[in-house]
Amino acid sequence: MLKKTELTPTELRDSKAYRDWGLTDAEYQLLTDKVLGRLPNYTEAGLFSGMWSEHCSYKNSKPVLKKFWTQGEQVLEGPGEGAGIIDIGDGQAVVFKAESHNHPSAVEPYEGAATGVGGIIRDIFSMGARPIALLDSLRFGEPTTPHTKYLISQVVAGIGGYGNCIGIPTIGGDTVFDASYEKNPLVNAMCVGILDQKDIQKGQATGLGNSVIYVGAKTGRDGINGASFASAEFNDAKDTQRSAVQVGDPFMEKLLMEACLEVIHDHRDVLVGIQDMGAAGLVSSSAEMASKAGSGLELNLDLVPQRETGMTPFELMLSESQERMLLCVQAGAEDEIYQVFEKYGLDAVTIGKVTSGHQYQLFHHGKLVADVPVDALATKAPVYQREKKRPSRLNHQSHHQFMPRIVDATGTLKKMLQQPTIASKASLYETYDSQVQTNTVVKPGSDAGVIRIRHTDKALAVTTDVNGRYLYLNPRVGGEIAVAEAARNIVASGGLPLGITDCLNYGNPEKPEQFYDLDESAMGIARACQLFNTPVISGNVSLNNESNGEAIYPTPMIGMVGLIKHQRDITTQDFKHAGDAVYVLGETFSDFNGSELQKMLTGEIAGELFDFDLVTENRNQRLLLRAIQKGLIASAHDVSEGGLITTIAESCFKNGLGVQLKSDLPASDFFSETQSRFVVSVAPKHQVVFEKLAEPYVTYLGQTTADDRLFVKTADQPFDLAVSFAKQLWEGALPCLLK
Repeated sequence: MLKKTELTPTELRDSKAYRDWGLTDAEYQLLTDKVLGRLPNYTEAGLFSGMWSEHCSYKNSKPVLKKFWTQGEQVLEGPGEGAGIIDIGDGQAVVFKAESHNHPSAVEPYEGAATGVGGIIRDIFSMGARPIALLDSLRFGEPTTPHTKYLISQVVAGIGGYGNCIGIPTIGGDTVFDASYEKNPLVNAMCVGILDQKDIQKGQATGLGNSVIYVGAKTGRDGINGASFASAEFNDAKDTQRSAVQVGDPFMEKLLMEACLEVIHDHRDVLVGIQDMGAAGLVSSSAEMASKAGSGLELNLDLVPQRETGMTPFELMLSESQERMLLCVQAGAEDEIYQVFEKYGLDAVTIGKVTSGHQYQLFHHGKLVADVPVDALATKAPVYQREKKRPSRLNHQSHHQFMPRIVDATGTLKKMLQQPTIASKASLYETYDSQVQTNTVVKPGSDAGVIRIRHTDKALAVTTDVNGRYLYLNPRVGGEIAVAEAARNIVASGGLPLGITDCLNYGNPEKPEQFYDLDESAMGIARACQLFNTPVISGNVSLNNESNGEAIYPTPMIGMVGLIKHQRDITTQDFKHAGDAVYVLGETFSDFNGSELQKMLTGEIAGELFDFDLVTENRNQRLLLRAIQKGLIASAHDVSEGGLITTIAESCFKNGLGVQLKSDLPASDFFSETQSRFVVSVAPKHQVVFEKLAEPYVTYLGQTTADDRLFVKTADQPFDLAVSFAKQLWEGALPCLLK
């Protein structure tokens, strides 16, 4: 007996099967009464379930995203296209975006992470840019359970496996471990590309009768309705939905990238538009391209290249098979496009055409199987104004700062260097090729990755950053700090911050307390972006990061790009020469709530977040950048998790230099996480000029030495240990835990 797969419109209505795809009863009713004026068939309901998912429509987050600052004279393309674009002078531009692949990575960590990388690369070259760098921002539970260790090893292998094979260097990122992410890891990938401004592309299908061409890999049954899967929360009682996870092929993507870039550069007169088939697959790319152009579209699904037999229209439209793109090409010019893809051994097939009016029509086996308004799919999803309520955790916070009692400063430092979030991540990022393409100047492990722009004196500094603990204690201030810290990383590398992309990782927005976290932190991010002149030019939203009703920390990952105008300004965090002067730029206070020290000593984070002032932050950053551009700075390292003493230790490690320092602060304050600070070293010949420039905002601490000794005399007790031993603890902690 044949298994009946597709319900009739009446059966679909009565069984409410659409709920399994993420459509609510109210949305189904809206679709029936207002959009179509009839019952949707199985395929049509499927199309709307994908396109009206949070992942594609931003229906819960649009009111929040409107608060972002997206302007700026440097912005050539803001949110709305495949990726954002910023002018870097000389007719060139930098293109970048970040994407989350959290749910797929929790279920199938290798493929989930790999296809996250693949998708973000396609977003970049669909804009006409050549991808030049990848970054990843990862959050896992504590690396102590077998399951978490398995997730870490597979996610890292997936990122490395894809990026290495396609030949794009992974030059930076950040990895944090916290119980909050135990059941719901975060895997955020960022890609950066370069283009000549004349090559900028848009995802649009315009021009009556023009052809819609499908290129790349064949369509299979992987990742079916993955957008809806990515928009739902996890529950132990539910199936893990492995079928919703795609499978990637980086070698195919390499061919696809080269073929698409060849079409963009050599056939631009006939190319109308190009877009990646990402979330919601063929339906999202085709409907969005038509909607942006104000056109209608007609597709014949029998022509879609398929690698499995008997695929239904629902499956063909909602499959998220990887390595596929959609092109709109002038009618009559199809053959010249086919020839390019044939040369690379890839499918290129005309599957439809641009039509007049605004209908989106699909044909299968000669029958019309979907006939819906194109804008209803692409831009008319319902938008929800969610209720916002201050979380009870914030109403019961202690107003006092946690005050640590440090009995043994050196012993506490040893323990701090071995905390998984502080310890060296080299054992993870050494899996990635960071030097393919031979443009990487600063590899992973410094404040920011730096990549040179060939045939120019310019370079780009790139980083990813966020501290979810700070946002947990104060979402708005935590949002400001996330942007500020990313900017500090760029500035410490010699760059001027240009703009940001983001991955907004939060819990369920239908819970008023979770929505509060999202909305408040967006306001913090917006304020910081405006002050630093770093507009939000792209990004994504990943909601429902919950497991059994428990949400992760609010974690809006900030990916930032900065411009280094002259390569001589490239600065790294490691001390360079014995005898250099060591300073701290910025003031230190007793700020411990939400700190690594509080977590290490108490096992939790609690209390009101410490004070933070964006104006002070901006002033200190500009001061440091001026000093770097004047050639006064030998090294610069931003002070973040673990405080001043951790920053000093990390600055010693690479070149094996020691320090002889003295301070009026108590030893405990060396673990404080006051923001807006940098540790810098300055050659003796530049000291006078530097002090004149930076006073009264810098404090002289002492000197670097050729000895294997980290010695800091504080107001109450010294830090005193061998640099080589400290480095051994720092480097060995994570490999030891992950064994």
